[in-house]
Amino acid sequence: MIPRPDAPAAARRDTRVLLVDDQELVRRGFAALLANEPGIEVVGEAGDGAQAIVETRRTRPDVVLMDIRMPRMDGLDATRAICGDERLSDTKVLVLTTFALDEYVYEALRVGASGFLLKDTPPRLLLEAIAAAADGDVLISPAMTKRLVTDLVRRPISRPGNSGPLDVLSEREREVLAEVARGKTNSEIGESLHMSPLTAKTHVSRILGKLNARDRAQLVIIGYETGLVSPGE
Repeated sequence: MIPRPDAPAAARRDTRVLLVDDQELVRRGFAALLANEPGIEVVGEAGDGAQAIVETRRTRPDVVLMDIRMPRMDGLDATRAICGDERLSDTKVLVLTTFALDEYVYEALRVGASGFLLKDTPPRLLLEAIAAAADGDVLISPAMTKRLVTDLVRRPISRPGNSGPLDVLSEREREVLAEVARGKTNSEIGESLHMSPLTAKTHVSRILGKLNARDRAQLVIIGYETGLVSPGE
């Protein structure tokens, strides 16, 4: 019997992206950027939050690039609706904003957004964030992390004053959590703590499970609210 040749590995499906912004010029700019990137397919556009929900349900994208301030329905309400819809559990929302201290951004993190970037983010970082969100990971730019933290520490939130919630973590896991809270990627964590990116990712997954956190965005909040890291570090 003649042996059959090995079947080729299945090609990875393109990451499907929905663009949401009330400015058509901005949407066209992002569409042009992503059109030249292999492995990404722009499946639709929306000019406000209400339309974003409709288009998300229609196109079932992997990632929604969501503006915050839009007419009719803002990006916060749209993010809440998309992240709260079990039928859209495979869709991740990546918030893009021009506002450095926008209270909507912090609230969007609470309702399920998977990452935050400023609109002047370099294209490379935007592409990394899309890939991270599609893989169920989160990338928050260091600049955005600093702005979120500045907003966070100004809020009258309850700060426990001790690391009680972190008692379930090992010392190494605390070190990794601190790096996540500073907005670092798995590769950057690996460089800082002398481990491979895969090992860093494994630590992050364990930390998410132990702290019952949804994603890295929530880990950023936990890192600052417990005092593990402080603004200005």
